[in-house]
Amino acid sequence: MAEIAAIVLAAGQSARFRAGGGQEVSKLVALLDGEPLVRRAAGAGLASRARPVVVVTGHARADVEAALQGLPVAFAHNADFALGLASSLKAGVAALPPDVAGVLVLLGDMPRVDAATLDRLIEAFAAHPQALAVVPVRDGRRGNPLLLSHALFAALARLEGDEGARRLVAAADPARVVEVAVESGGVTLDIDTPGELAAARNLRG
Repeated sequence: MAEIAAIVLAAGQSARFRAGGGQEVSKLVALLDGEPLVRRAAGAGLASRARPVVVVTGHARADVEAALQGLPVAFAHNADFALGLASSLKAGVAALPPDVAGVLVLLGDMPRVDAATLDRLIEAFAAHPQALAVVPVRDGRRGNPLLLSHALFAALARLEGDEGARRLVAAADPARVVEVAVESGGVTLDIDTPGELAAARNLRG
């Protein structure tokens, strides 16, 4: 099976979280089930077949790195994190080995994505050699993370501002985008506010 890497985007400024009364310097170090959100996201990557797992830092770099202490992840710091999501995607992909066949793009604020889901995406990519992207779908709704083929890396490098990987998937030939039905609600659960974090503490599956 071709090597698939993973990047965990953990550079954002958590503006909505802090505006909503969040006390942490970054929502990614807030705890869910006793673990920082970003550590849960990175742990899912490490428990999957994806290698290497690269965490992109930016805002609150020291706090995010401390939350991941002891995990065998690589770090890529995005000094331009304030420019938006695209800069973090580019920093993460630039840190990957040149021979990876694709990359899983994990979001640090999606703490209930599990390794089994990641491995299903990897398996689907292996089963569809012409795929440009693999996307999880739950109840008819596309979620995250996305798996992007190496063939999209050049287009990714041209993204700007808050453009993310979804723009690349939307622009790709639909026949080369593989959808994988999943049961886990983790693929559509992200944490943007303290209220959403409180709700997530009561949510499973």
